[in-house]
Amino acid sequence: MQDTVVIIGAGQAGAQVAQSLRQGGFEGPIRLIGDEVTPPYQRPPLSKKYLLGEIGSEALLLRPPAFYTTQNIDLIPGTSVSSIDRVAQRLSLENGDTIGYDKLVIATGTRARHAPIPGADLAGVVTLRTIADVDAIRERLMAGQKIAIVGAGYIGLEVAAVANQLGKDVTVIEAQDRPMKRVVSPFISEFYSALHREKGVELRLGTGVEAIVGQDAVSGVKVAGGEIVPADLVLVAIGAEPNDDLAGAAGLETDNGIIVDGAGLTSDDKIYAAGDCTRFYSNRYGRSVRMESVQNAIDQAKIVAQSILGEDVDYDPLPWFWSDQYDIKLQIAGLSDGYHETRTIGEPKDNKFYVAYLKDGRLIAVDSINSPRSHMMARRVIGETWREDLLPAA
Repeated sequence: MQDTVVIIGAGQAGAQVAQSLRQGGFEGPIRLIGDEVTPPYQRPPLSKKYLLGEIGSEALLLRPPAFYTTQNIDLIPGTSVSSIDRVAQRLSLENGDTIGYDKLVIATGTRARHAPIPGADLAGVVTLRTIADVDAIRERLMAGQKIAIVGAGYIGLEVAAVANQLGKDVTVIEAQDRPMKRVVSPFISEFYSALHREKGVELRLGTGVEAIVGQDAVSGVKVAGGEIVPADLVLVAIGAEPNDDLAGAAGLETDNGIIVDGAGLTSDDKIYAAGDCTRFYSNRYGRSVRMESVQNAIDQAKIVAQSILGEDVDYDPLPWFWSDQYDIKLQIAGLSDGYHETRTIGEPKDNKFYVAYLKDGRLIAVDSINSPRSHMMARRVIGETWREDLLPAA
């Protein structure tokens, strides 16, 4: 008999492991456990087209529900794993059941970071991670007029754009001095600041939050200095944390993510991990990294499946990300932190350009604005010595 593979987490990474195992010829039992009742679905559209109402929940599904039946993948939705017994190689579920495994894959993703802010538990204060979250947000968004968003990262700005398009009064409050500071250059930050302000969004940068206020429900956000920004809905979008608690409680090595090697193997040779919950060493960047992206979830999941199938693999990806805000698509290739200089190609006033990031004369990352050709080319040439004809015109 072939080994039983159990996958904890039915998101993009978990579903991809199961699919890749079957595509690779694995014939043993596969059990895919998810804590949401919805079959595996894509998350990026949640803060964009799904929130805006342009697509329904069925359009989010990675595969039709029948796929898991025809592929003999035992999908177990609406179920949480409470503990891992590594000696017995068994999982305990919160409903009291147990499941045995020969190989285990942890693909538990991330959770929205909760702010230690007084009033954060008031009705109308929300985070965005799941379909259920967005359904609740949309209901309040339609009922209210004044929307406050704490955090000017991808999620915060994407929701700001949607709320603005729906005619809402939107205020974004960000403790840093510029939006998306962690991932883009000052030039790109300024471009997005101007974009949102031109659309009518109020950006309060370099502004801390003292409390969220209200009686039975939220009525505003008290910012540093005491002013209260009125709000019928408050979205807290201050980043995500890896769901590595289950792994840590089982004695696996963790450090803001589950530590894995190039094959996706944890400190236990029967347990793998894939996706946003993992941390691995990148030879490309010479350091340990944890990536939150669809690209990483899919590619690392494929690596894990190959490893389970007995192939010799070593994961060291070139990361890429994207964000859609209004009619502007930002596509990022590579990691720009540590850059020494930049080159801007194209016309920012036309909303079509890119910024190349150089370190010691080599291209390490590219941020493309409505310039898909430069993004696709960048993914092939990052790491090369910079020259003016290395990338196409924007």
